[in-house]
Amino acid sequence: MSTGAARAVRLTRWGGPPVLTEVAHPTPTNEEVLIEVEAAGLCRSDLHVIDARPGALPYRLPFTLGHEVAGRVLHRGPLATGPAVGERVIVYGPWGCGSCARCAAGAENYCDRRPALDTDRVGTGAGLGRDGGMADLLLVPSGRLLVPVGDLDPVQAAPLSDAGLTAHHAVTMVRHALSEGATAHVVVLGIGGLGHLAVQILRATTAARILAVDVREEALALAEECGAHFGTLSRADTARVLRDRTGGAGAVAVLDFVGSRSSLQLAVAVLRAGGELAVVGSGGGELAVRKPGALPPGTRISLPFWGTLPELEAVAALARKGALKVGVERFALSNAAEAIERLRSGAVRGRAVLVPD
Repeated sequence: MSTGAARAVRLTRWGGPPVLTEVAHPTPTNEEVLIEVEAAGLCRSDLHVIDARPGALPYRLPFTLGHEVAGRVLHRGPLATGPAVGERVIVYGPWGCGSCARCAAGAENYCDRRPALDTDRVGTGAGLGRDGGMADLLLVPSGRLLVPVGDLDPVQAAPLSDAGLTAHHAVTMVRHALSEGATAHVVVLGIGGLGHLAVQILRATTAARILAVDVREEALALAEECGAHFGTLSRADTARVLRDRTGGAGAVAVLDFVGSRSSLQLAVAVLRAGGELAVVGSGGGELAVRKPGALPPGTRISLPFWGTLPELEAVAALARKGALKVGVERFALSNAAEAIERLRSGAVRGRAVLVPD
């Protein structure tokens, strides 16, 4: 790609809509790496950013959206390390300080300096206050943030960097509860962009029985395709149906990819004593934590946020050996507005992915 202008989908005012515009062709310096974008995923987190009220997020406008990115290394700064020019990669999205203990361990999603980064309003990742991958080109701060994917289809690869990684991290956080193998039941609430990958990760890495719940019949069909052992619509009697499936004991783990009031109520109702509840979705629901209370005794609650670099490498490895397949709908970058509206209406099956046209 020649120097000059490149296209990017940019948020120029809170509440949107994002604008497809031309931006200057970036040049990498120091440790930076320039990626020629081949695919960029779109998710509900992007809608939260677009719809945010002024002052609600610690980001400065304008910036390019997109935190799920796959592409090729185009140019490297003189101090850059990691993948070579021409290598195909996915971009690790949560950019930390790179030097604290957690960043050094690959857990930039939990960077110790993240509050300071928010205060400084410098942005905390691709498409999160800093220019992201809904564009022809993406400038990445360091090669440490790149994971090679070989010949994996970029449309399949891009969603792995959030949908796949976050789902994997959520499973990791409850994995110890699934040690009972086929007698352990895990409930997955919400079979969307993340939930359908969580089902596949659970099936590939555990022996647990997977019970899927959604409000849409087509989502349950997707869950079955992905390997769920049982699926049911969310109704007034769903808690009873799920408990019956567990022999009355309840699920040892619940992965809630919705996070609404109703999904959290269902999670609490089906969770076994001493169980694990991972709240991944940002649906606005709340839990009252008190003793005694509605939560089963011994409940452990986690709030997974993205995942670590080693986990992203594990996700890429699962995809490359065929254990993970992302359900996608492709859109041209120039049709980003249509993709955003389809996602907003709930019409996307799996993950929406933008491809430069």
